[in-house]
Amino acid sequence: MAVDHRDMEQNNNNYQYGMKSTFAQCYAIVGACFVQIGIGCQIMLPTIIIGSLEKNEFANGTNESNRDEFLIMSTKQASWFGSLLYLCTPLGSLVSSILLRRIGHKRCLILSNVPYLASIVLLYHANDIETLYLCSVITGLTMGFVGGPSSSYLSEVCEPKLRGALTSATNVFYFAGVLMVTVIYAMTLQWRYTVLVTTIVPVLNIIVLLVTPDSPIWLITRGKTNKAQQTLGKLRGWVSHEKCVHEFHEMVIYTTKETVDGNDQDSINNVWQQLVQPEVIKPFRLLVIYFFFSNLLSGVPYSPYLTAVFINFGAPVDVNWTIAFSVILGAFGGIMTIFSVRILGKRFLTLSTLMICSVCYISIGLIGLHCESLNPVKSWTILVLFLIATLAASFGIMPIGWVLLGEVFPIKTKNITCSVCSVLSFIITFFFTKFYLDFENLVGFYNTFTLFGVGGLIGFVYFYFFLPETENKTLKEIEEFFK
Repeated sequence: MAVDHRDMEQNNNNYQYGMKSTFAQCYAIVGACFVQIGIGCQIMLPTIIIGSLEKNEFANGTNESNRDEFLIMSTKQASWFGSLLYLCTPLGSLVSSILLRRIGHKRCLILSNVPYLASIVLLYHANDIETLYLCSVITGLTMGFVGGPSSSYLSEVCEPKLRGALTSATNVFYFAGVLMVTVIYAMTLQWRYTVLVTTIVPVLNIIVLLVTPDSPIWLITRGKTNKAQQTLGKLRGWVSHEKCVHEFHEMVIYTTKETVDGNDQDSINNVWQQLVQPEVIKPFRLLVIYFFFSNLLSGVPYSPYLTAVFINFGAPVDVNWTIAFSVILGAFGGIMTIFSVRILGKRFLTLSTLMICSVCYISIGLIGLHCESLNPVKSWTILVLFLIATLAASFGIMPIGWVLLGEVFPIKTKNITCSVCSVLSFIITFFFTKFYLDFENLVGFYNTFTLFGVGGLIGFVYFYFFLPETENKTLKEIEEFFK
């Protein structure tokens, strides 16, 4: 059944807070944003390691400055190393969904840095492929552990008019982590040194998170009403309780069902029963489909193999610096999202960027297959189209899905469903990255772009009819819509 968007045009209560409130909320989300830097580093490390170690016909001396490196990675090993971290997220997410209600978002995010540090140490000292696999497993556990708590926290501490923009900011921090890894490697061409430098990220994460406030909604569910009132006052610009009493009252109403049913949620059977309720299944289905198309058109399948992809394009560029430039474009797209999402809305950004990416991918496929006589022009055109798609994806379909994740679920199941959706997103990513090389061998390099682009057009049609606008809506309003 298609969305009647007029149903979403309810009167939103625009809380009258000033610039101090915006500053306070920016301060509160820094910890969750810094976690995204770590995720960006963790996701990008396999790309540079595979580019450095993989033994393939495209190497052409890329390991020249790594003559002391004794590890060599086959194509099959590269596919496992590049995708294994996405397969191991469910266990980490399961653990976080159990701990989140008990210890809160803040402590969950702090704990996530422990396995992160362990993976860095192991990766730096790795002397065989099996150790690299183990590091990928630990990284996957860490990514799964932070997904639910991070999205849920961001949606709960931000007021409606700022939620979309501030939550989108996490995408910029993610690209900052990716950029950090790519630039260091482009300058040094030493992947072990690059790994060592990233140690600073989890250390800073812990320091920042120690001074991060808890979510007022979580405090209410734990019966800490007075502390929740004080925290909300600080988050809204250090105002008195009277200034934010209406918003606090809505939070209490929003969390009432969670408080009543809280004991039942500890039951695993009850968890799965809640997942099939209509008010949960509708946004759940929407998000799973959203993450599928986001993975399809945001360059995820190509990510671990970008070195080979850019070499295939044939443009006369330095591959490592081209990867770094593509990351800069991604970060710029994330910044654009912050300033435009409140004006354009999540629905428009999703549809427009999905269409741009689809057209670029289809064009890459067609040009690559049918313009053999224009090699220099073809190579540059294909590279530019890929970079445009990278910018468009980071402007819309990449960050918006994670913003929606923290908005669309009722409080009764939010901790669980955020974690489960996060897990499914990473599982989708696993299949895309693990089997991309097999798919490429089956249909051809440029045909993968064509098929992904056609798939994006199908996604455009689906979201046109079924994706509602949630921008500037309270969590309670969004929940009421999906009921």
